[in-house]
Amino acid sequence: MTDKNPLTKSDLAQFYGTKFLYRHALVSSVCYTDGIKYMAEKGEAYWLIDEIAFAQKVGAVAAEEFQHWTLKVSTDQSAVLKCSDGNDKIVSEEPIPFTDFPLDEISIYYTNNVILLPSEY
Repeated sequence: MTDKNPLTKSDLAQFYGTKFLYRHALVSSVCYTDGIKYMAEKGEAYWLIDEIAFAQKVGAVAAEEFQHWTLKVSTDQSAVLKCSDGNDKIVSEEPIPFTDFPLDEISIYYTNNVILLPSEY
């Protein structure tokens, strides 16, 4: 990442609610908030929005009305992306062989066809 001011957790904590919803380009039923757009731009992580949007086509994931997504990045720059039902029942887990995502961990919610930061819920 070449940005002099990389994404931080405190950057994301500033988002409460959203002024705009942005429609996903390929999964038109999925939208995302200002905070998620900021995360994707600043963290160069539109791929993360894609992963969550595409997962909505998977039966076990789509069956969950509320989803809690977590991305945990290891020191070797591999990661694991998990989706739970919000009550610690894992419905999807995907290894990510390589990522340059700047945070060691991020939580994201998905509900009512909207991807959002926990602070925006």
